[in-house]
Amino acid sequence: MNFFRCLTLLVVMALVSGTIAEKANSSGGMVWSSARDEAELVEDSGLVIGEQDQIDGGFSSLDGMLHWAIGHSDPATLKEAAKDAQKMSMDELQKRQVELKELVEKLNMPSDGKLMKIAVSDLNNASLSLEDRHRALHELLILVEPIDNANDLSKSGGLKVVAGELNHSDSEVRKLAAWVIGKASQNNPFVQAQVLELGALTTLIKMVNSSSTEEAVKALFAVSALVRNNVAGQDMFYASRGYIMLQDVMSNGSLDIKLRRKAVFLVGDLAEFQLQNTDRKAELPIFSDRLFLKSVVDLIVVLDLDLQEKALTAINTLLQLKSIEPLILRDFCGLEGALQRMKLQLKESMEDEDKRDYAADVETLRGEVELIFRKKLGLL
Repeated sequence: MNFFRCLTLLVVMALVSGTIAEKANSSGGMVWSSARDEAELVEDSGLVIGEQDQIDGGFSSLDGMLHWAIGHSDPATLKEAAKDAQKMSMDELQKRQVELKELVEKLNMPSDGKLMKIAVSDLNNASLSLEDRHRALHELLILVEPIDNANDLSKSGGLKVVAGELNHSDSEVRKLAAWVIGKASQNNPFVQAQVLELGALTTLIKMVNSSSTEEAVKALFAVSALVRNNVAGQDMFYASRGYIMLQDVMSNGSLDIKLRRKAVFLVGDLAEFQLQNTDRKAELPIFSDRLFLKSVVDLIVVLDLDLQEKALTAINTLLQLKSIEPLILRDFCGLEGALQRMKLQLKESMEDEDKRDYAADVETLRGEVELIFRKKLGLL
């Protein structure tokens, strides 16, 4: 059987597998949905695959092969295959599913675990070219998305290798390594603990000061992933003076707006965690630090609706903490005046048809924050 015939059969087998799932989950008379055309299949995959890359370089996974095959199959053929699959009995469908499994085995598709080992092995090669090092990290970035893969990378020692790349001389390598760590750590306490044990958090905090915006953004993404809902991560973050990094980012108007948005979003996230975890002995001192609070308040008058919304959300949460002093917010941080200036800015933004709806939503949030603030001051 030639390569392209194999791929066509693989697509048909995938459609068959989908049909098994539909029939197995159905009860009574089932109404079959019509087969989707090629464009819908490719769009649903969320993946764009370069033809020459896949022919020359092979496929990194079964999904990659399927997406490529769908994109290079005749739509009419796919529709007919789907219709034929729908007519099959359960026994026939299961038989075809076995054939699919045997076909995959014949094609000798490497597992995700094997692909991760190959990528890590490449990173351990000191003579590896920069291009190949970038490629290995890009592959890991995709492979660590499933939580089981992220855990396996950690157990195999792969995370230690990736963390070592944070000290590489090439900015792109450092950026990709931070991105992989962030992806693997998201909502994953096991990986978070491993990364913290490696001491990577301190390095990532320093990387946020990089002259490369993309490196700084990905480093802050990784920092956020490591400390979110993680007490040990937050303790290490504060011990490493990570809050000073956040304050500097929020206060520096010359920095990329994406970085400032991420910084204030993390502030709101940390405040929310503090608010929800009242069993902690005391609220963290940064939430009563005047300069830190002022760096948050100042953001609500920066002309960027997304940044203003995130800053307001953070302030809304901060106002609910017991340690917050409303007089400091008014007299030192200038929150009262900032809210009024912001009201005028949003009024102007609402005159722009493209910004009107978003600005109206932000104005609603601004009004809520102002109401809470006035209650804190005892004015209501």
